[in-house]
Amino acid sequence: MGLTNGDSAAAHNFALQIDGVQVEYLAEVGALQLEQDVIKHVQNNPQGKPVVRMMPGISQGGTVSVTRGQTQSSSFTNWINESLAGNMGSARKNATIIYMDYMNNPIKRYDLRNAWCCKVETAGTKAGEAQVLTEQVTITFEELVIA
Repeated sequence: MGLTNGDSAAAHNFALQIDGVQVEYLAEVGALQLEQDVIKHVQNNPQGKPVVRMMPGISQGGTVSVTRGQTQSSSFTNWINESLAGNMGSARKNATIIYMDYMNNPIKRYDLRNAWCCKVETAGTKAGEAQVLTEQVTITFEELVIA
């Protein structure tokens, strides 16, 4: 059963898909950031008084970071390598962040168009520790569609 209007979703139930393939062992999705220029348009009204209107300008694209456990899966790693090598023909992919309710029903989707990896950071390690090895990947994208 999906959430009804006004309900809140738990923040721990989410997924990331890249070209329809779900990224496994996802531990964290950082804040999604998108910026758009603001254009200040000044004109005079019929009485001759100046009127200032704020209008949307060019989108600057955006970024989001995801953290996942290290796995032997090659598809996500190949995508990272294509991005870092500058092979934009194969690196630019559509990605989707999906937030789900407690029954795993999708309740919100953020479609990231022409996304590619622009930064990789692995977790620090320490001898004798038994913590999970993770990598944080920053994804940049050109367009955001919220569904």
